[in-house]
Amino acid sequence: MSVIADLTVEEIKSRLSSHAAGYRIEDPFPENYFSANPRKASVLVSLFRFDGEWHLLFIRRTEHEDDRHSGQVAFPGGKVDEVDENNIAAALRECHEEIGVGSEHLSVLGCLQDYRTVSNFLVTPVVAVMDWPVEFSLDSIEVDRVFSIPVGWLCDPENLQIKERRLPDFGVSIPVYYFQHYDGELLWGITAKITVSLLTTLGLLE
Repeated sequence: MSVIADLTVEEIKSRLSSHAAGYRIEDPFPENYFSANPRKASVLVSLFRFDGEWHLLFIRRTEHEDDRHSGQVAFPGGKVDEVDENNIAAALRECHEEIGVGSEHLSVLGCLQDYRTVSNFLVTPVVAVMDWPVEFSLDSIEVDRVFSIPVGWLCDPENLQIKERRLPDFGVSIPVYYFQHYDGELLWGITAKITVSLLTTLGLLE
């Protein structure tokens, strides 16, 4: 635990930079699973220090009947729009729109490799350090809750499992990442996969 708690911002940035290729969990989808090119999206993976520990910030999305990802734990983020200069700008914009935290409270350290989602988005995870404490202003249409999980807890292999999910039309199974429930929340899917990618890139998870 002390190794994780003692990790500095400079060390985090250095590890992201020195592992430019990053730790990548290969996309598990079979050939011809998608019928169209993916849409670009970005998420903001925010670290902050509280009570001497690193925490990772998450949101729970507001539930909507027509949104297959509603009610799920996620990182702030969304589609890359024409107004966005790049994927980093998109992640910062979405963070401000969804939870009211502007770029003046964020220091971008780097990006992890892109991941394709089952809903056919190509997601760029943008890693940043967030000021703490900071005031949140939630867009209730998009976000139901903001919460955090200690990095030390996330690094405990007892809290992570991988389950196989079958794709019946293709006759194959794909791995799906799940963490144990924390504070009543379930971290799983692409958000869990990105979390594992971050922690492994930083040398905190084997």
